[in-house]
Amino acid sequence: MATFKAIRIDKADKGTTAQLAQFDEAELMDGDVTVRVEWSTLNYKDGLALTGKAPVVRRFPMIAGIDFAGTVEASSHPQWKAGDKVVCTGWGMGETHLGAYAEKARVKGDWLVALPQGLSARDAMAIGTAGFTAMLSVLALEKHGLSPKSGPVVVTGAAGGVGSVATAVLSKLGYHVIASTGRAAEADYLKEIGAAEVIDRNELSAPAKPLAKERWAGGVDSVGSTTLANLLSMTKYGGAIAACGLAAGMDLPSSVAPFILRGVCLLGIDSVMCPIEPRKAAWQRLASDLDRTKLSEITHEIPLDEVPGWGAKILAGQVRGRVVVKIL
Repeated sequence: MATFKAIRIDKADKGTTAQLAQFDEAELMDGDVTVRVEWSTLNYKDGLALTGKAPVVRRFPMIAGIDFAGTVEASSHPQWKAGDKVVCTGWGMGETHLGAYAEKARVKGDWLVALPQGLSARDAMAIGTAGFTAMLSVLALEKHGLSPKSGPVVVTGAAGGVGSVATAVLSKLGYHVIASTGRAAEADYLKEIGAAEVIDRNELSAPAKPLAKERWAGGVDSVGSTTLANLLSMTKYGGAIAACGLAAGMDLPSSVAPFILRGVCLLGIDSVMCPIEPRKAAWQRLASDLDRTKLSEITHEIPLDEVPGWGAKILAGQVRGRVVVKIL
């Protein structure tokens, strides 16, 4: 095809525009693998790019979308051949490299991971960067030494994409999961996917004390700011919090007290430039440790042409769980 459908972001007099358009194949960027994209997904960063609320997009025009799953169409990379099923998340797609909301993508073969056995392309995008980030967080907590015997774990932003997958995975692994959310109406949903307790995010929104009552052995935080500061102050001796998001802000109004008086660790999680071996490990664990029934429960499907309108929804906290985008 000389042209293909894509969600194109362009500079405008005020901000940016994002709309479904025809994109010329000749405009695809350099890469040694061309993929027929079948499924993508909607992440918080996609919402920022689609709405222009943050300077996520670094070149124009840009095809939005930071994740895809599909089939290799052509390859000069030694690891991949036509017909291979692949997943790609991060690496600057939708930011500096033309992204995933398109019928075709051209990327570096070193960015790709083989679709794990037992996962469909749709499943992989139901997971997406949000679920991948959640699993990287779980792996980091395990590496720190946490196990279900260590005590409860807390998940913030639990009704969102990262939080939903983290809750489902941690509960399947046997952890007592305390889910924090600002959406009281989602309590039943969170319990269905594995939360043992649901708390209101307001419990974590007041200015943090240097040290507060110990409540959990670890946690996964996608919120940041005061919420993360409170999590740290309430973490048990020797515990750890995996920080992977900034929905409430980039600041961290905390103190050194949790670190030097309780030996608490703050584990930073980056999914964008994560090396390939940890990527493979995370995807294999997702294939085995994420209940498919729960994955189905947290997933909603939309067509490509509805993507621009969903950008504002995810930023407003109006999206529950995961959104998959049907491309072909």
